Amino acid sequence: MISKKEVLKYLRTSSTVEDESLSRLIEKYTRLAYEIKPKTIFEIFPIEITGDSVKIAEIEFKSSRLAQNLNGCKKTVVFAATLGTEADTLLRKAQAEGTADVMVCQGVLAARIEEVCDSLEEEIKASHGVKLRSRYSPGYYDLKLESQKDFFKLIDITKRIGVTLSENMLMIPSKSVTAFIGIENEN
Repeated sequence: MISKKEVLKYLRTSSTVEDESLSRLIEKYTRLAYEIKPKTIFEIFPIEITGDSVKIAEIEFKSSRLAQNLNGCKKTVVFAATLGTEADTLLRKAQAEGTADVMVCQGVLAARIEEVCDSLEEEIKASHGVKLRSRYSPGYYDLKLESQKDFFKLIDITKRIGVTLSENMLMIPSKSVTAFIGIENEN
């Protein structure tokens, strides 16, 4: 369950959970966020690292930082997670309520998608008996956001969980995450 402290971190506020109206909004949107059924997918691929590029299933991702992150790994998890269109609908409803509602709703949904990603990582570790590196997503450092196009091709994200890309390479629905996760070892 999302903690109020976690939501406050996303809100970047100096308020505390003792603020009664803020606390009520966090509780309201947390309850609504848990009514949303997230969708996740992942696949494990062998990787080939050469200099500042990582090759996965014949697709080359140019990024010295991604190459560093995956250095020493023989495989990577390619995953996607989304809270779906229900999250975007909830955000639109929150906008109609006012600024405080939309800010709290954004914070709650950000914490919720992060929780979904963390849970998926734990599931992968448990089911595959592996140790994972930290997530690395398109748009970080020198891995261009445009690499989302190739990332989407790797695991057919649109067909499998309904996430699409805008012209600007932003994901729709908005509360969606894609990432590479290096596998350090396999048991």
